[in-house]
Amino acid sequence: MLTIYSSPLQGFTDFRFRNAFQQFFGGIDKYIAPYIRINEKQEIKPGYERDLLPANNRSLDLIPQIITKDADEFLFVAKYVQKLGYNELNWNLGCPYPMIAKKGMGSGLLSMPEKIDEILNRVCAETDIQVSVKMRLGYESSKEISYVLPVLERYRLANITIHPRIGKQIYKGEVDLKAFENCLGQTSHKIFYNGDITSIQRFREMKERFPAINHWMIGRGLISDPFLPAMIKADNPVYPGNRYEIFYSFHDALFSSYEEALFGPKHLLMKMYSFWEFFIQSFPLSQKYLKRIKKAHNLGAYREVVQQILYNEAVNRARQGPDSYGGSNNY
Repeated sequence: MLTIYSSPLQGFTDFRFRNAFQQFFGGIDKYIAPYIRINEKQEIKPGYERDLLPANNRSLDLIPQIITKDADEFLFVAKYVQKLGYNELNWNLGCPYPMIAKKGMGSGLLSMPEKIDEILNRVCAETDIQVSVKMRLGYESSKEISYVLPVLERYRLANITIHPRIGKQIYKGEVDLKAFENCLGQTSHKIFYNGDITSIQRFREMKERFPAINHWMIGRGLISDPFLPAMIKADNPVYPGNRYEIFYSFHDALFSSYEEALFGPKHLLMKMYSFWEFFIQSFPLSQKYLKRIKKAHNLGAYREVVQQILYNEAVNRARQGPDSYGGSNNY
């Protein structure tokens, strides 16, 4: 059975986005929350807590995530999320950003398999929480994963998600599908594939390349085209006839949710612009409007641009015929 998880993107896939997405699109079996960090006082920041509160995630199945190089911190967060009712904690061994990796966290920890072993040994001995792992091939080299997978094999993990890039790539360059294929023979754990699933055509190519993989994780592609997971599940490349109405309702729900949370229109406009850097990829006929969104200095101007994008796309798509994934012009 095909399973799709939502990959966490820090600053994007919080509970406000998740709830709006689930209401209007669906197609996601489980959501991974953006990672939790604790401060020097061993406290969970209020923003992280709000994101995980069951009351804020009633309509979806959520798995918290931690990014750490410390067993005590791991155990502290594990006990914390268990008190909230969660039975699984995802360990981020994939974050590629230098400010994280250079501190020996995220993908920066993949060069230290003995440290990973030490942390998992304590966590699995001192808590009964299920642990899953999201990782890259390494930070400096794709060979690093070959030393980490035998360590992970010693422990009962819920699953392992592999994004086949190294940390230093960030999101640049091609995914290394040969390296991913090599990983499959090195572990008995359930494997999720993550990386560059941006269209049904791309998913079909990946499924053909890896027919044994039934578990997938979508990150940036999910924000760029929120219809994608449900269309993959249905194996149907045709968008719903009311595509633009659905997107506009989703956009309004997302906008209203952040309007309640953020202080002042400037912060709201900055937040929505960051989303439109992804959204605009689904509207290839309106790329030029992204600059107008960035230059919008009030909410009225912003809404006018959004309405123009949707109107422009709807009119032009109607002239072109069926609205579907037909080729490379989608991304």
